[in-house]
Amino acid sequence: MPTERFTFTGHSGEALAARLDLPEGPHLATALLAHCFTCSKDIPAARRIAARLAGAGIAVLRFDFTGLGHSEGEFANTSFTSNITDLERAAEALEARGMAPGLLIGHSLGGAAVLAAARRIDSVKAVVTIGAPYDPGHVMHNFHDALERIDSDGRAEVDLGGRKVTIGRDFVESVKAQSLTNKIAHLHRALLVLHAPRDAVVGIDNAAEIFMAAKHPKSFVTLDDADHLISDAGDAEYAAGVIAAWAARYLELKAPAPPPGAPEGIVRVTEADPGGFLQDIQSGPHHHVQADEPEAYGGTDRGMSPYGFLAAGLGACTSMTIRMYARRKGWPVTRVSVDVSHDKVHAQDANARSEAKADRFTRVVRIEGDLEDAQRERLLEIADRCPVHRTLERRSEIVTKAG
Repeated sequence: MPTERFTFTGHSGEALAARLDLPEGPHLATALLAHCFTCSKDIPAARRIAARLAGAGIAVLRFDFTGLGHSEGEFANTSFTSNITDLERAAEALEARGMAPGLLIGHSLGGAAVLAAARRIDSVKAVVTIGAPYDPGHVMHNFHDALERIDSDGRAEVDLGGRKVTIGRDFVESVKAQSLTNKIAHLHRALLVLHAPRDAVVGIDNAAEIFMAAKHPKSFVTLDDADHLISDAGDAEYAAGVIAAWAARYLELKAPAPPPGAPEGIVRVTEADPGGFLQDIQSGPHHHVQADEPEAYGGTDRGMSPYGFLAAGLGACTSMTIRMYARRKGWPVTRVSVDVSHDKVHAQDANARSEAKADRFTRVVRIEGDLEDAQRERLLEIADRCPVHRTLERRSEIVTKAG
């Protein structure tokens, strides 16, 4: 996933730092991501969501609000209103580059900000909130002990999730004054609400209120046991996959034509977790799966193993080949299933003249239907004509080039 450093001017004239994550293939749409309160553009959840969307052809701009992360300015001098303006400035910067955002994604207070900003950005067609508060003033309970000091001194340093942040009076007052009810009711954009029932920072009742206030089209997906920051890699991957699949419908993504010489498209494999073995596998713009290794081999078992994919290819091709033949003959096959197992055996056991190991794929083919014995035997013979079967049986040439 190519990533560019991106800088634009925020509400008060300071330079705001951003990253623009770009698809390696065709650019089909653009998303703008607003991070959670006191977080930054580089938190793991934001990175994973951006990577998944980029894999689907959607570029993602994630930026640090004024005074946070690598952006200039002081957070103590900001307000909820200024955060909304920063979002608008980010959208304007993207539009100036010819990449006006069609999707807004907001996490926590960033979710409240995208709900407030959506109608002010004409290009936006869809909005996603993750753990967002229905009432932005809800976040005040996270530092209620400091409210008196903020009121008397104008600002105070608070500890939020282990982070020291200076909060100003303007921020507190603007957050308390915000009401999203009317903005949500007149959003006029597709809405996806993601929330975890056990979110201890922003309760699940907030998601229910956002959902009820919105008009269709709207969707609500639970994040199960995820925490507020979506810090678990599996939870972040799940959220990212849901967003990518949902957004494709409302952004009306069109699949690009396959490149010349590759009629079945390109299969791209990218590390999803450099600390383990998890891989993102993207086949064209619409199909995504994951590969991994079992926990016993150092993986996290969140996807099939590479040999599992080989076995799946053989099984799928076998079933399809049998179905095609039966359909052509008009035979009454009602269902086909194929069990495939893979083993390493001595090459001599595979009728070879070597002590080396060979791969053995064993298929158990089940064909249901009112068939004669001769028809069943013929269909089993046809199974051996499956193209993947033939590929595995003969030597293949693999050409490796530097990208």
